[in-house]
Amino acid sequence: MIEAVFFDFDGVLTTDKYGSDTTNRYLGEATGLGFAKVDQTLERHNEALLLGRASHADIWPEVCRELWREIDYRLLDAAFRSTPMNAGVLNLARQLHGRYRLGIITDNKRDRMDCLRALHGLDALFDPVVVSAAVGLAKTDGAIFDHALQLAGLRPAQCLFIDNSRRNLAVAATLGMATIFHDDERNDAQALRGALERRLGISLASQSRRL
Repeated sequence: MIEAVFFDFDGVLTTDKYGSDTTNRYLGEATGLGFAKVDQTLERHNEALLLGRASHADIWPEVCRELWREIDYRLLDAAFRSTPMNAGVLNLARQLHGRYRLGIITDNKRDRMDCLRALHGLDALFDPVVVSAAVGLAKTDGAIFDHALQLAGLRPAQCLFIDNSRRNLAVAATLGMATIFHDDERNDAQALRGALERRLGISLASQSRRL
């Protein structure tokens, strides 16, 4: 029996497929450098940021040198805050809350997730929130799922994981977790609701509420 539902973050609880796209788009527009240049520069640091080997504060001086521009570090917080949250999926999570334990498993930067958890009060809805940069593990490695299961005190068969990456879902399924694919391009919250109802054997309200 499923007792917990874990959500991926970007592309599921947000409407951008990748958090880096959100951040780098904002920085490109705010500085006038454009998305492509900022994205190319920060991409070189992406793995270190995602696995917690470096923080944005650590790499910022180097990023400024590479871009030949002194960029106000405070823009990064504004970039994080520009993340478009997915109202339809969050509404589904609220309907599940109290009936199931909810959590997040995400490959993400620690400072970005700290910002968004506080901004949107995510910890009131999701526990645990497992961030790759905080634990030094990525979803390509089953160990991050094991870590989330240990925090929840549950077995794989008691948990369902929703992600917009079939590769990540395959890793979770190998451990014995139930999985649902969310197509971020369609972002069909009603289709996800139907998949959840079928998998969990429950009924959820179809009305959409504002975030």
